[in-house]
Amino acid sequence: METRLREMLEWLFAAEVPAAIDAKSRELLLDTCGCVLASSTKPPLQRLSGRLAGTDRGAVRVPGFAGSLSTASAATLFATAACWDEACEGLARAHGRPGVPVIAALAALAQARDATLAEVVAALVSGYEVGGRLGEVLRIAPGMHVDGTWPAFGVAAAAVRFAGGGPDEALTAVRIAACQMPYSLYLPAAHGAEARNTYLAHSAQLGLLAANAALAGFSAPAGALDELRTRALGAPPGAAALAPAGAWLMSEGYLKPYAAVRHVHYGVAAALALRPQLERRLDRIDRIGLATYPEALTYCANRAPQRPIQAQFSLSYGVARAMVAGDLGPDAYTEEALGDPLVRSLESRVALLEDETLGRSGRRGATLAVEIGRERLAHTVDRVAGDPSLPMARDEVIAKFARYARRAPDAATRFLDAPAGRRFAELLAALDASPP
Repeated sequence: METRLREMLEWLFAAEVPAAIDAKSRELLLDTCGCVLASSTKPPLQRLSGRLAGTDRGAVRVPGFAGSLSTASAATLFATAACWDEACEGLARAHGRPGVPVIAALAALAQARDATLAEVVAALVSGYEVGGRLGEVLRIAPGMHVDGTWPAFGVAAAAVRFAGGGPDEALTAVRIAACQMPYSLYLPAAHGAEARNTYLAHSAQLGLLAANAALAGFSAPAGALDELRTRALGAPPGAAALAPAGAWLMSEGYLKPYAAVRHVHYGVAAALALRPQLERRLDRIDRIGLATYPEALTYCANRAPQRPIQAQFSLSYGVARAMVAGDLGPDAYTEEALGDPLVRSLESRVALLEDETLGRSGRRGATLAVEIGRERLAHTVDRVAGDPSLPMARDEVIAKFARYARRAPDAATRFLDAPAGRRFAELLAALDASPP
């Protein structure tokens, strides 16, 4: 695995970022900043911001938050806020999100060094491609949560690239991170505990530490990745097949139209498709059946959620809330929304079923069936906006940012069209300038 990784790093550090990947990177940056701004008013995050400012002041700002922090604390706050409403990016083949912690680290580093957008994009692409590849081959074990584990590898590679290091130092940084790769439990998600939201912050911190150690000349043993794969994940010895150099995984990455785990999106899309026929008689629905793929049932079968994270990982809540509100955004996780009597009533009527055809094929999708008396309505969704076959259009990305961040759409347009040489700190400040 490390031989292939070395080849891939040599390619990445020398390759020019294609125009399409540059554009996708900018959309990913904008969308992630929008997620941070959307969650910045949440009291727990404001309290975390205050505590970090009180103990670790610096010169770096996080959009939506007052005060200046150190690079490490700013990356921590940014990563925690970005995933708070579960509306941020992901890569299906890696079963996780390689972009968020990389962006969190780079947003802080770019301010500390007054870097340009081009420098940030080059480092982001390197980190994303490393993280995505290692996420695919280091598949988490049952009971673990992907955040807080392999995303640190992408941060390590990105931070080395951003600092002017080379492929050898990036490989050493990845090895250093592999020697201390943590387990992250799914347990907090099931219990609705905000501990889960610290996982990507841990990835950002570990990646930054590993990069700085490698750049300082620290050594790390060859074979650390294979050792990690065998000991921590129980994988059989032998090389794992990394995606080859020349393949841009970022082109497959998704942005989310809805604020929920990606597995929930297919049922939500089906609910929204049926909603015009149901809107005036939601209280008369007798039964709801949601048939979907096995992985969605494994991670998102939470019922009667009481807390935001439980609801973000709940197929039944996502369907019910979408039927009632006509959307699934950050406002779905307020106390008022979680306690809505109609939403709770509909959620209790949802039967979760396995679609065996999807299970055998390994595809994602969902079929939603609703019964009112003798009438039965059904809708099947086999792809949603953000899937590789249906990427979110630029206008959709801008509209999501404007709605989530409560900022003017023209701020998003200026960000996406900014010259490569524009200072990244100025772009962040411009996104943050419009009051919510």
